[in-house]
Amino acid sequence: MNYPNGKRSINSSSSGNHGLQRSFSNRGMSLEDDINQTNDYYLAQNICVIHKKPTPVQIVKVDYPKRSAAVIKEGYFKQASTTDYNGVYRGRYIDFEAKETRNKSSFPLNNFHEHQIKHMKAVAEHDGITFVIIRFRAHNQTFFLPAVKLFRSWDSQYSDGGRKSIPYKQFVAEGIEIPSRYPALLDYATVIEQLFF
Repeated sequence: MNYPNGKRSINSSSSGNHGLQRSFSNRGMSLEDDINQTNDYYLAQNICVIHKKPTPVQIVKVDYPKRSAAVIKEGYFKQASTTDYNGVYRGRYIDFEAKETRNKSSFPLNNFHEHQIKHMKAVAEHDGITFVIIRFRAHNQTFFLPAVKLFRSWDSQYSDGGRKSIPYKQFVAEGIEIPSRYPALLDYATVIEQLFF
């Protein structure tokens, strides 16, 4: 897929085995799958309503190798996406981005886009709850970091000698490790409750 400016998107490893039943022992295979399963549980238990935002795509070229099968050969994102998930929890608007890294010592800030940061800042200005969920695969840990803490790191990278990444130890010190339990594989609502209510 391509963004509206014609640049190719980075192939994401977040596409999972949708429709397949997963067990708790498979946790960690995909951050997106874990969040989606948790969101399904939250919805079923009437805890909150959080959904993954669909990304509008314009399909340009399709091949039909068989009458019953179509293969998309070229497509473009109609607009730059904001964040991955949004919804409502206890009457408050929720908006967050989820990322994972194989890096052991830090999380590169170039994994975020300027328009995502601007979007999260706008949500925060309107008293919405906005945050990032970051998984360090090497440590098998997933952290909840309020967006206001991300903003400090994002803005400081533009100063002389500013870091271009957030150290792992900063997530340990300033973030909250999200508890893992079944059936809420990433029970981030307990962290929202702790920080905002």
